[in-house]
Amino acid sequence: MVVTDRHDRHRKGDSNVTTNTNENELLALLRGRHRGVLATIKRDGRPQLSNVDYVYYPDQRLLKISVTDGRAKVANLRRDPRASFHVTTDQGWSYAVLEGEVELTPVALKKDDETVAELIEVFRDMNGEHPDWEEYREAMVADRRLVIRLHIDRAYGWIRPSS
Repeated sequence: MVVTDRHDRHRKGDSNVTTNTNENELLALLRGRHRGVLATIKRDGRPQLSNVDYVYYPDQRLLKISVTDGRAKVANLRRDPRASFHVTTDQGWSYAVLEGEVELTPVALKKDDETVAELIEVFRDMNGEHPDWEEYREAMVADRRLVIRLHIDRAYGWIRPSS
């Protein structure tokens, strides 16, 4: 298993800490995919898992996820901003888990607010152009959507060697 931590890569005696090369391989699993599993912490300390669509911004070490207010994952993140995210290859042999803290945008309240603008950015980066942006803006407000921004601080996982 590969373990990396951008804040503490060179701890003495920790043979699981790797160089950026391995971390880059793990983070590469995020590229070209848009679905993974978000893990948040429930009030009782157990994990709450949600399948979600995401966009990865490698230059910022950031995942963005569009969510609806009132869902368990949002309530959990408001209480405790720590989260983990799991992504795997189609065959399931290679995987990465990313850990970090999240920021939550405000809930979309008006068709022209900053949250709706960011939701449009996320949609475009994941799906391309929407056939009716006015309808999309209205839906984001009606659904009370917001964006989860997961800042990646740590990565671990397994990259299956090529055969």
